[in-house]
Amino acid sequence: MHSTLIVGRIQPQGQAEVAELFSAFDQTDMPHRMGTRRRELFCYRGLYFHLQDFDDEQGGQRILQARTDPRFIQISNDLKAYIEAYDPATWRSPTDAMATRFYHWEPLG
Repeated sequence: MHSTLIVGRIQPQGQAEVAELFSAFDQTDMPHRMGTRRRELFCYRGLYFHLQDFDDEQGGQRILQARTDPRFIQISNDLKAYIEAYDPATWRSPTDAMATRFYHWEPLG
């Protein structure tokens, strides 16, 4: 399994709306198309964390391919009302907002 963590800023009181947008999106075939196994959303003091687990390391490539799907475009546009880039000066795509993993552990066997 491969995970990504996107960091952004969330509007105060925006959690319910963002959760609703992803709930509708995740009921389509889009998660399967992108290889998404699990999605979790967190917030802390105005920060937004979007943890996404994929079947394999190809998840990022599948997301790039899915970016032209009207449903992907729609949720991206809808989220703009609630989520903004952590650093707008450097943001061009979600990959510019991905945290870098610097430690990983899992049990053997």
